[in-house]
Amino acid sequence: MTARLHRPFAPPAPPAPPAPPAPPGSRGIDEILAAARIRLRRLTPVEAHALQRNGGVLVDIRPHAQRRAEGGIPGTLVVERNHLEWRFDPRSDARLPIADRYDLPVVVLCSEGYTSSLAAATLQEIGLWRATDLAGGFKAWQAEGLPVESVA
Repeated sequence: MTARLHRPFAPPAPPAPPAPPAPPGSRGIDEILAAARIRLRRLTPVEAHALQRNGGVLVDIRPHAQRRAEGGIPGTLVVERNHLEWRFDPRSDARLPIADRYDLPVVVLCSEGYTSSLAAATLQEIGLWRATDLAGGFKAWQAEGLPVESVA
């Protein structure tokens, strides 16, 4: 006889309390994300893969624990989000050797394509005018059946 697990009924979470009045001139994250994406020509996984094969740089900004849980993309440069601008600003003393020009084709990716949009827009503000992100992130890449690898 197979034992059945009993899961008690869990009521839905209570609604969040109302937001406090926003400071004048502030924007919500949905507005910030929309403004970032207006500036980007976001790439599909197939487009990003083609760009990578032709010399474009795919940059995975996910934390190590997330990459370990989800997997990675072969040939992707890993630069976690908190270091990204310093590693890609051609003016920065902490830049990567590859970040020596402003026309570098950089495609930023995260898990689902939200944080990467914000990060790519910031790279554009630095002057990397070809910076963009992967629409749908790693999960879209994986769903498309493109190459993935495990991360230790």
